[in-house]
Amino acid sequence: MIEIENLHKKFSGKEVLKGINLTINRGETIVIIGRSGCGKSVLIKHIVGLLIPDEGYVKVEGKTVSDLDENELYELRKKFGFLFQGAALFDSMTVEENVGLSLMESSVKYKPEEIHKVVDEKLSIVDLSGINKLKPAELSGGMKKRVGLARALVTNPDYILYDEPTTGLDPIMSDSIDKLVKELSDRLNVTSIVVTHDMQSVKNVADKVAMINDGVVHFTGTPDELLKSKDTVIIDFIKRTGI
Repeated sequence: MIEIENLHKKFSGKEVLKGINLTINRGETIVIIGRSGCGKSVLIKHIVGLLIPDEGYVKVEGKTVSDLDENELYELRKKFGFLFQGAALFDSMTVEENVGLSLMESSVKYKPEEIHKVVDEKLSIVDLSGINKLKPAELSGGMKKRVGLARALVTNPDYILYDEPTTGLDPIMSDSIDKLVKELSDRLNVTSIVVTHDMQSVKNVADKVAMINDGVVHFTGTPDELLKSKDTVIIDFIKRTGI
């Protein structure tokens, strides 16, 4: 479980988060929405300890993230996988090297054959078996996202953070990525946190939606409750997304 209580953060005197309160339950898929600059990415960075709150706290499994020392924070981050917006693959590395990078750099000395086995397993999960030797330049946008997801899964995380997973993809590939996010959540019982502007993804994957507006959580509920809301802020946001 992740508990976020009265979270405040400002940059250069500008307050971005003004008292975020949110609970993310074990095994659920929560989608965080809001306009650009509303603080979605800032919130995610607090969850993994990349930012320290000015006020309030984030607790992961009962531990206050900002109270952890360097070693404790390192251990906490092992519980998280992260799919970056642009997949963030290293062009000079093969798919296998990209996916297995965290294992190669781990303090645990994995044998090459052990890393290969794990990489094969994760690529199979995202339906990309047999592409180990390809370079990112040889992959489509959707394939890059899947490789990025395989890399996020390689340490068997309890939580996966998705940053705009369907950005830049056509509708068919976006739908495919959404199905994979949902399937992995159900199959692996991971807690998924999805940051997106894509309302179609909200409908496809979310158990719960949290909307950030003016630095606070303006709405939490199911996708159906969001789409049926009469709240003017929500209606305006949905109109802007094209749904």
